[in-house]
Amino acid sequence: MWTVVVILAVILAGIIIFLNISYSGTRTKFERTVAEQIAASPAILASDGIFTMDDIKELPEPVRKYFEYSGYIGTPKISYMKAAFKNVDFIMSPDKPSIKIDYTQYNFVSEPVRLAYIDTSMYGIPFEGFDSFVDGHGGMKGVLGKVIPLFNQTGEDMNRACLVTFLSESLVVPNAALQHYITWEAVDDTHAKATITYKGITASGIFTFSENGQLLAFTTEDRSVISSDGTIQQVTWSAIFKDYKTISGIQQPTHLQAVWNYEQGDLVYFDSDDFMIEYAAN
Repeated sequence: MWTVVVILAVILAGIIIFLNISYSGTRTKFERTVAEQIAASPAILASDGIFTMDDIKELPEPVRKYFEYSGYIGTPKISYMKAAFKNVDFIMSPDKPSIKIDYTQYNFVSEPVRLAYIDTSMYGIPFEGFDSFVDGHGGMKGVLGKVIPLFNQTGEDMNRACLVTFLSESLVVPNAALQHYITWEAVDDTHAKATITYKGITASGIFTFSENGQLLAFTTEDRSVISSDGTIQQVTWSAIFKDYKTISGIQQPTHLQAVWNYEQGDLVYFDSDDFMIEYAAN
């Protein structure tokens, strides 16, 4: 009897130690993939390294106003962006309460690549997520207790969802908005349609701006709700950009939200006003 108790105690102690050590296979894979993409990302040449009015002359008027309002003209172009979010209010599904997460993401320019790492806990047990879009393949993986896979979603719907998410953030990574894989169409004085095409996948959405060029929102029909059990539901999706401040000479939103626009009402499932954006020309 005591032998069994001792064995169980040793196993429990081992689990507790494992959960509390800093090593994480999911985080290690995220960091390795980021390093590989940074190494593969071409540096911005000095001869083509500054945003000019000539770069934006073919864009729809509200998009041109955005570049001017934000203060990008005359500033260096970038090859990738890192954004680090702290204490995000996050809802995994409509029937679950919000949790606090830390969220780190990288967006690359030469090819539409997006990598994100989620770090939180559920009932005191570490939970990690790794979202990726590389070479036209999207994925969303969740791991509990560092080793227990909860879900690993891939497939055509996930590919399109990840690609349109990249598109929604393209004006925050402004050099991406000028790349060959994104095309623009004028709608009216405060709206512009953008379409992204890559590796045989196409997605589009509408950007909404204020009259002076402030980016307010992005809305698309090309991102489905993919539940952890693989169920797919077509729902309008929006990204909201709020509370602009001047940061290093650039007008940047300081409050970001991701929203599922259900028929019964909007669900703000990602809500953050504590984040830092870093740009690199590699």
